[in-house]
Amino acid sequence: MYTLELQKIRQAELIRRADTERLVREARRADRAARGSARKERERTVSADGERERFAHAA
Repeated sequence: MYTLELQKIRQAELIRRADTERLVREARRADRAARGSARKERERTVSADGERERFAHAA
């Protein structure tokens, strides 16, 4: 009976640990996605301002 209780405690601990690790992975993935979209937005604002280009392209 004692080993069954220990097994249940261990199982609950492993489930909590797995949930925590999954949340960390999701947070890192969201952070990476936000940084990537911010980087793209930063690059896009310079060239996509809607105005005509001031200089002709070199041949």
